[in-house]
Amino acid sequence: MVPLKKDPELAKISVIIPTYNRLATLPRAVSSVLDQSFRDLDIWIVDDGSTDGTADWVQNELLQNQQDIACHYLRSQNKGVSHARNLALKASAGEWVAFLDSDDEWLPNKLADQIRLLEAQPGLRLIHGEEIWIRNGVRVNPMKKHQKSGGRIFDRCVELCCISPSTTLVHRSLFSEIGYFREDFPVCEDYDMWLRICEKYEVGFVETPLIKKYGGHEDQLSQKYVAMDYYRVKSLSQFVDSKLLSKEEKSLLLDTLSKKCEILLRGFRRHNNMDQFHEVEEIARQSLRPSTSL
Repeated sequence: MVPLKKDPELAKISVIIPTYNRLATLPRAVSSVLDQSFRDLDIWIVDDGSTDGTADWVQNELLQNQQDIACHYLRSQNKGVSHARNLALKASAGEWVAFLDSDDEWLPNKLADQIRLLEAQPGLRLIHGEEIWIRNGVRVNPMKKHQKSGGRIFDRCVELCCISPSTTLVHRSLFSEIGYFREDFPVCEDYDMWLRICEKYEVGFVETPLIKKYGGHEDQLSQKYVAMDYYRVKSLSQFVDSKLLSKEEKSLLLDTLSKKCEILLRGFRRHNNMDQFHEVEEIARQSLRPSTSL
């Protein structure tokens, strides 16, 4: 066990937990951080305007009773998960940042396993890991397309989000270099972030499970937003002129972008959504410019 640093400002890892009306699961998430074998950390809970008693629980149950690890409570007002994460990123000071969704749960050695990998590969700046999936209370096996891995994984990040935020450990310097989470994205903000990082860097991967990832409940953002590919297309379009991608990666990017645009455009025509239609139509046109030829 790593001993505590007495000055919370010097915590090695700042743990960021955004939450909105998840009092039913937030205590479980927080407890899984407090139970970590690695102890050199502080916790930042960002409440995005909850109305379910979250504030009372944090103030009366957590902050008054927790003494071993510094816990911080921030509030925003229905500005979304990206704003919540960014708010804590700017307020915290840990050299490393770990994210935890308030409906997920870390396993006790999550951080210790990642630090162990970092000690073996000190050049890493993003480390993620395997997860246990729980759907409606039952453990399920992920499909092959959801398999996680490390190394150069930009190509695997193109089709769908292949890094779970709750498994990540990220060096703070990446946010100064890459930028923060996109606050104009109500969903797929993590997909966009990992693409931006993986365009430039290889990532570390812990093969043993680090978290329990819970799904199937109605308040998941992936359940709320149907046309998530609209945001994936907006994200992919920023890499059309990238000089950092290999020929194969660029080919995959353009092919995926073209297919997603085609599907979206058909749907926009059917529903007479011409504002987004013209935006996606322009993205599709730009992806075929001669300057992007391989």
